[in-house]
Amino acid sequence: KKPLAEMIISYGYVYVAQVAMGADYNQTIRAITEAEAYNGPSLIIAYSPCISHGIKAGMGSAQHEEKKAVESGYFNLFRYNPELIKEGKNPLILDSRNPQMNYREFLRGEIRYSVLEKSNPEKAEELFSEAEKTAEKTYDKLLKLSSEIIQDKN
Repeated sequence: KKPLAEMIISYGYVYVAQVAMGADYNQTIRAITEAEAYNGPSLIIAYSPCISHGIKAGMGSAQHEEKKAVESGYFNLFRYNPELIKEGKNPLILDSRNPQMNYREFLRGEIRYSVLEKSNPEKAEELFSEAEKTAEKTYDKLLKLSSEIIQDKN
């Protein structure tokens, strides 16, 4: 996965949010409302499973899959609002909680990952381990950034 949100946040003047309606409907609506109200460019990245993911429970459970993605730390919910800097607040609001679900359990719920585990268990272990560590580092980084005190430089 490419860190698109991080790249856009680095510009400093773009409203950026990551949402997953099945994980937190209210956070999704809040992000859309804030993005629309922001006087500048906005980007909302939404986690949305597709048929290519091969959800074992079927596409009818896509909303549940979104929730699992967030609960496992595979996908994080947050909002970055540059307007908050002017108010002396941190512009990054982390809406995700510390992952509560086993990361690999989430991966095993999708055929695109479980097929690798069956066909090449050693490589799957290596890749899953690396992905899990990356997800943990990403969450820790977002947690740290969301708790830092930011001061307006204007």
